[in-house]
Amino acid sequence: MAREELLDPFPQDGDEDVAPPASPTGGPDRTGGPPEDSAVDAVATLRPRTLAEFVGQTELKRRLSVILEAARRRGQAADHFLFAGPPGLGKTSLAGIVATEMGVTMHVTSGPALERPGDLAAILTKLGDGDVLFIDEIHRLSRSIEEVLYPAMEDFQLDIVLGKGPAARSIRLDLPRFCLVGATTRTGLITGPLRDRFGLVARLDYYEPEDLCSIVVRAAAILGADIDEAGAEEIAGRSRGTPRIANRLLRRVRDVAEVEGDGRIDASTARHGLEMFGIDALGLDKVDRSILASLCGRFGGGPVGLSTLAIAVAEPSETVEDVYEPYLIQQGLLIRTPRGRVATAAAWQHLGMVPPPSAMPGAADPSLFD
Repeated sequence: MAREELLDPFPQDGDEDVAPPASPTGGPDRTGGPPEDSAVDAVATLRPRTLAEFVGQTELKRRLSVILEAARRRGQAADHFLFAGPPGLGKTSLAGIVATEMGVTMHVTSGPALERPGDLAAILTKLGDGDVLFIDEIHRLSRSIEEVLYPAMEDFQLDIVLGKGPAARSIRLDLPRFCLVGATTRTGLITGPLRDRFGLVARLDYYEPEDLCSIVVRAAAILGADIDEAGAEEIAGRSRGTPRIANRLLRRVRDVAEVEGDGRIDASTARHGLEMFGIDALGLDKVDRSILASLCGRFGGGPVGLSTLAIAVAEPSETVEDVYEPYLIQQGLLIRTPRGRVATAAAWQHLGMVPPPSAMPGAADPSLFD
């Protein structure tokens, strides 16, 4: 029997990354939830509910708008979508927007939560016509689950095996036409047959500072925080191009403004609050700076192997490689070479240290045969 949490279309307490879609009319949605204007936690309402509220990702929004409008005109369920990209860019929000724009219910689960084919079957049989099934971290689905998902996505049918051994027999159940929305941070781990069954595969890009500034201003209005444009720009510039980080930093700066100031967030207050929580001008936190300090201070700028660097900062190698290095590389502070990680001249300058001649611009890159 499927676990009860898999049948719940919305997350339990503690999962702030998923929110149920609001009814287009502002009344209760099909799950019997409260109306949109009820007293809910302000943090939960930071998530955009419609494409009009969603800031950034212009090309993706345009494509989604066309696909969803065409589905509405035909009176059919929307096609399947796969959203890929780093964490915090809005993949879950877009899934909720698809459900809201289509006026249907969103059912939420994740790849690791689906352990057996029966778990997926229990969810699929609960779907209504046109409903959205959102699977987060879809690249972590097991192969046996994928085999059940293939006919469900293409033919809207579910194959069930009854009995065992020679007496086993297979029956096929018809499913309502539904829309599957998958989210992944590791597109390369999704098998080709599964990826090809999505009608739209889209990658979300990091946000421009102007878009992040608009997101911060919108979130501040929802939270009831008094912020000016300079304060919003200060927060946006240190948010790593990620709305989730921007909203988190805004909440922390708001706390500082209320406790140590008059509640108003200007550039000076934002700068003070961010520095208090260890976020510097480039958006680097304590671990980011520790990686650079270890690389420059202990190892002379490198090259140094990933495992050695991870031990130096007391972090798992996978965390350093997947969480911290991408942003450092994007900011031009660190490069990967065949011999290991190397700090750039910009990293030395950011730490206020004098770089060696090998790290200066124009110096030859390290090679295997140096």
